[in-house]
Amino acid sequence: MNKMNVSFLIPTLNEEKNIRCALDSVNWTAEVFIIDSFSQDKTLEIAQEYPNVKVYQHKFENYAAQKNWALDNLPFLKEWIFILDADERITPELKEEIIKITNDKNIKENGFYVNRRFIFLGRWIKHCGWYPSWNSRLFRKGKAHYEERAVNEHMIIEGEVGYLKNDMLHENHKGIFDWLEKHNRYSSLEAKEIYGVLHNKKETGLKSSFSGNSVERKRAFRERIMPKLPIFLIPLLRFSQMYFLRLGILDGYAGFVFCILQAIQEFHTSIKLKELEQNG
Repeated sequence: MNKMNVSFLIPTLNEEKNIRCALDSVNWTAEVFIIDSFSQDKTLEIAQEYPNVKVYQHKFENYAAQKNWALDNLPFLKEWIFILDADERITPELKEEIIKITNDKNIKENGFYVNRRFIFLGRWIKHCGWYPSWNSRLFRKGKAHYEERAVNEHMIIEGEVGYLKNDMLHENHKGIFDWLEKHNRYSSLEAKEIYGVLHNKKETGLKSSFSGNSVERKRAFRERIMPKLPIFLIPLLRFSQMYFLRLGILDGYAGFVFCILQAIQEFHTSIKLKELEQNG
């Protein structure tokens, strides 16, 4: 059996419908940490069924702060850490690649991006600008942290980074009600973040720049261009971009619903930002 040189970190809050699939996908490694925000369902009961899982609880502040607290305080024993959401899965192919990389003493990278297949309404969303979807998740212990941002936070890795060849899966089993509830919360947090940048000169640790990488360019557009657009135009542009320019039309019914919901979320973010500006 291969020596395991990677720990997994899974943040949770009421994830009884997802957590078993996530834990089954990493039952091959010796160390899995759950950082829980005091779940009220059966999340912890399910987690306790797995001998390789260690559960810690910490009061939730925001998404970045929760993970940064875990990285700074939990007793990781392995050289590498992989952050996995409760609604994500490690595929067998990705497992083998992770084992190979984390046991290679000649690897010069300190972190790796992982591509993610997003499953929505039972269908893999291959278009809409949602694939490829690169996320920085695998890194050497002590060589990465999250920017100080409440939502849509990005990991900052010290040194060189690489890209894994195999995908992980994202599939949330909680349904549309939960999706709407969660993204309503996301839009509120995103509006506050943009307001903080525009009016309080907030810095998160990740720059926004039209000449930077894809993340920096996207951040610059959201912070510098979108707040200046007419509010009615923002959801129309978002839907048109995803459904027509990014070929979401090819993803069928699931793609149409997904594009509509993303456009609505952009609209919610915009009107919440407007409300913040009106109220100071």
